[in-house]
Amino acid sequence: MAKSSQDLSSKRHFHWSNKVSNEDEEVPTFSTSKASGEEKKEKDAKVQASTGPASVAATRKKLQAIAVSRWRSVLTTLGKNRAHLAAQGLGPRVIGTLFGYRRGHVHFAFQRDPNSQPAFMIELATPISGLVREMASGLVRIALECDREEEKKAMRLLEEPLWRTYCNGKKSGFATRRECGPREWKVLKAVQPISMGAGVLPGCGNEDGAETEGEIMYMRAKFERVVGSRDSEAFYMMNPDSHGAPELSIYLLRV
Repeated sequence: MAKSSQDLSSKRHFHWSNKVSNEDEEVPTFSTSKASGEEKKEKDAKVQASTGPASVAATRKKLQAIAVSRWRSVLTTLGKNRAHLAAQGLGPRVIGTLFGYRRGHVHFAFQRDPNSQPAFMIELATPISGLVREMASGLVRIALECDREEEKKAMRLLEEPLWRTYCNGKKSGFATRRECGPREWKVLKAVQPISMGAGVLPGCGNEDGAETEGEIMYMRAKFERVVGSRDSEAFYMMNPDSHGAPELSIYLLRV
């Protein structure tokens, strides 16, 4: 019995020592966590003491204001770009004007409406007198072709600068995209009230007011625009006198 009581007391002492040992191992972990929390609180207190609640709130408001300002700037820029594209773009119905001096080349201009700048204007190598003869003989089909290149992936079809020209299947030189200058805009303004028709305008004067290159021949009509893909478009003249059959068609193709 004395032995068993000694064993029991030793076991009790062993379990108690183990429990104390475990507690001793857990204490450093607890004290460390507590110390970390206290250090964090002390740091936050120091930050608040140095800046102050009013300064922190003011800084947050300033950052929010900067973020909102940047978003507004981005949205405004996108809105302006979309408005610019809408103003320069063409819809399914456009106004087409063919014009040129009697001894000059043919100019084609397509506008979204009579008051807008041309979204697409080209100058053909074909003399306007020759094109008038072709149209007098019947239907005219003008095909414009340009080359597809890798660096032109982002370029719209109507922005291509150079075109090979075919008139009723015959090669007719090259066509060049033009910007609408003061003389071209003067012609378009002169025919602005005309929705459909053909005629002759007096020659546009130069800066001294003198007429140059004689009279200007023009033809103006509404065209139906059909977009086949990003590499093909077509413009069909809408002529009510020919039972729906277009007398003039223009095809743009990137090959």
